Amino acid sequence: MKSILLPFFVLFSVVSAIAQETSKIDDAQLMEYFQGQRYNDAFKYLQKNFPEPVTDLKVLSRLAYASQMANDLPDAENYYQRAYTIDTTNQTILFNMAGINLRRGNFPKAELYYKQIASKDTGNFTVYKQLASLSERKNDTVSMIGYYEQANKINPNDVDVATSLADIYTTLKHFDKALAVLNKAAVGDPDNIFILLSTVKLTYSESKWAETAGTCNRLIKMDAANAEILTKLGIAYYNLKNYACGAETFASLKGIEQTEYSFYYAALCYKGLKDEPQSINFMNQAIFQGISSNIATYYGEIADSEGNLNKYKKAAMAYQKALQFKETPIIYYLLANLYDTKLKDKRNAAIYYKKFLNSNPVGKQMAYIPYVKSRIDQLKN
Repeated sequence: MKSILLPFFVLFSVVSAIAQETSKIDDAQLMEYFQGQRYNDAFKYLQKNFPEPVTDLKVLSRLAYASQMANDLPDAENYYQRAYTIDTTNQTILFNMAGINLRRGNFPKAELYYKQIASKDTGNFTVYKQLASLSERKNDTVSMIGYYEQANKINPNDVDVATSLADIYTTLKHFDKALAVLNKAAVGDPDNIFILLSTVKLTYSESKWAETAGTCNRLIKMDAANAEILTKLGIAYYNLKNYACGAETFASLKGIEQTEYSFYYAALCYKGLKDEPQSINFMNQAIFQGISSNIATYYGEIADSEGNLNKYKKAAMAYQKALQFKETPIIYYLLANLYDTKLKDKRNAAIYYKKFLNSNPVGKQMAYIPYVKSRIDQLKN
């Protein structure tokens, strides 16, 4: 009821103010124009009864309002600017000029007006929220964070600001800050879907798999899950070693919702279930879905699965395919070891052991170097 009555009171105040200003107009006629959303007629009626030059602040404001509602934005801004020249303390006029420039796509000018308001009213939540949005539009991350933080400080319960700020913190890996923002926003609305979606982003980024799975399942029960949530749930199940639930979750994705990564993790779930044929099938679908820097990894997984099925020649072919996309020390080592221990191909084993050494292995892979050198010497005999 409150939202229905508010426009009526606004219109009534518009008409009443003008009626008190002069007896030139019929307030009932003007009210009829506004109630019927005949804003052009209202504007023309005001123009006719208040010919230029208009210098009265209230009349200028009403002309601005009528033209704004009639979508005559240049005229509306002109009237508001004239009104502001008369009263530079009027923040309502600045708000209207900022809003008009947002609608016209003149974002720098809108930002200027909002900054003028902020300089006079440091506790204005809406201004900081708008300034944050405008900073985000022009990729000014530092200013965006500052404005969102200010808005969140003023009103920590606003979900739009809280989730936007928390998502930024999550991206920057400021996980504690993100959690604090979301916890405050969730106090009065713990089942807010937008808060839960941001919570999933946070816990997923932190690799908190149990928490991720729990929140994803809450969203599913609320019929608020999408493909991204299901994919994150499947990955969480995989990392929790709950391979059956992971495979089932990925299977629930529609064809169009499947991605390279959903196929990849589905393959890993089937691998965890010792279902190597299905693992190979989904890994191939991951490859088919899109060529990326991960393709070598996918072929490496296929090779491992083929090896587990004692299909060593197919495994070697898969490793060779992986090397076509990315030459890595570990692939060279695994292929050399396959030729050495399973296929008994000394020549190829020696070739790939040498390639392993020449690829400058680092980290944990350096532990293989002594063994590889000894095997190369033995294979010469």
